[in-house]
Amino acid sequence: MPKGVERLKKRADFLRVASVRCRWATPGIVLQAAPQVEGSDAGLLRVGFTATKKTGNAVKRNRIKRRLRALADDLLPKYGRPGTDYVLIGRQGTVTRDFQDLQADLVFALKKVNSMKSRDRNA
Repeated sequence: MPKGVERLKKRADFLRVASVRCRWATPGIVLQAAPQVEGSDAGLLRVGFTATKKTGNAVKRNRIKRRLRALADDLLPKYGRPGTDYVLIGRQGTVTRDFQDLQADLVFALKKVNSMKSRDRNA
């Protein structure tokens, strides 16, 4: 079980995760994942959050990110894979979607992304 969930803060980390192109979209969120770079805090889960201006004004974007942080703190220690960086991207439906539905979206996306990564390792 991972020690904790760290935050991604540098733009370069977000770009690296996006470049791996391991992602899954659900009605409430988009999840991107990438293995951590060698020499970093291996064994920890790291997560970053983003919401584009398309989703609304600053108030809505901040609310989206708060909801995503709550999701990640609840579910990533249980379903996340240690040594992986995740980026949660908010969608327009993230603000109005029921929190239990968002939880189900994240669990589903984590299972899909983790299975894609394990397939890539075996290939």
